[in-house]
Amino acid sequence: MDLDLWWLLPIPAVFFALGWIAARIDISHLLRESRALPLSYFRGLNFLLNEQPDKAIESFIEVVKVDPQTIDLHFALGSLFRRQGEIDRAIRMHQNLLDRPDLPADKRTMATYELAQDFHRAGLLDRAEELFTKLDGTPFEHPALAHLISIYETEKDWTKAIAATRRMEALAKQPYFKEIAQYHCELAQAALVKADYAKAAAELDAAYGAYRGSTRATLLAGDADAQQGRDAAAIATWQKIESQNPAFLALAADRFADAYRRLPDAAQGIRVLKSYQAQYPSLDLLNALFTLVLEHEGPEPAATLIKEELARNPTLLGLDRLLEAQLAAAPAERRHDLALVKGLVAQHIKRLGMYKCDHCGFRAKQYYWRCPGCLKWETYSPKRTEMPDGYA
Repeated sequence: MDLDLWWLLPIPAVFFALGWIAARIDISHLLRESRALPLSYFRGLNFLLNEQPDKAIESFIEVVKVDPQTIDLHFALGSLFRRQGEIDRAIRMHQNLLDRPDLPADKRTMATYELAQDFHRAGLLDRAEELFTKLDGTPFEHPALAHLISIYETEKDWTKAIAATRRMEALAKQPYFKEIAQYHCELAQAALVKADYAKAAAELDAAYGAYRGSTRATLLAGDADAQQGRDAAAIATWQKIESQNPAFLALAADRFADAYRRLPDAAQGIRVLKSYQAQYPSLDLLNALFTLVLEHEGPEPAATLIKEELARNPTLLGLDRLLEAQLAAAPAERRHDLALVKGLVAQHIKRLGMYKCDHCGFRAKQYYWRCPGCLKWETYSPKRTEMPDGYA
């Protein structure tokens, strides 16, 4: 037994020796690697730490020339500069990479994508578009298409936006029918401004082909009828919104009122708007209905209408309209006080947020089909709110 234990004693020493040798080998390997790095690498880091990015860029360019394995460092710095808003430096870095004749093909593709992003961020949209287009069939095709769509939306080049979005649908294998319908609606709206009704009709048909539930297309189709003096047809078209999304009747409220004013039977318009307000109450429907009642039935029926609405759904807009009806029927001695109160209420209403984006929360007093904040389509609720800014 003593003899067996004696043979075991050298084993710890053997393991210690092996560990020491392995450590020496690792240290030697690290020393060789550090000696292999060019001096420009350490000089560039020193410039970067001392907040001298221009000199750091020069040093890192020298590193890339000496050792191509540091190209990834170059990409990382370029992206960093772009994120920090130093676009000129990012462009310079990525352009220097592309100017290298010996740059590997995969790195050249990556440099093209990075430089295109630099140009896009700098607002050089033509140069960005040219480079993004070159990325078709590469691993960067999908993100490049997203940038191209953004560029086309910014330039309002809706035809190119449609083509790029359809390619995105095929590549990403997910639908973008709402976006495509919106692009066609933009083209239709531009055609209506020029009174090109044939072009507008074709674009609206394409919008319905992409998205049958497009309420914007229905609004524009009714606008086309109204512009051509076909008010009854326009009303019939806007009424289709109820089967698509009744909340969007709020956006058609003033359209309904204006069309019924031009028709001989305004009473029918009052009945229609009352029905919509009862089923789908909104500030816009109430406002359009009140104005129509005040014009055709007088201040007392208008005041009664508002009182009933205030009992059901108290709003400042309702109070403002009640004061307007009372002001119209009030004797001369009361008008000054009523006008003063109405003015105070009206000033408060102006400070309230109206429409709110459901995606980013951006508030606006005008309805936008594309949010100015997050740039998403159809994220605004069509119903105005009296909730002040800063409240959920």
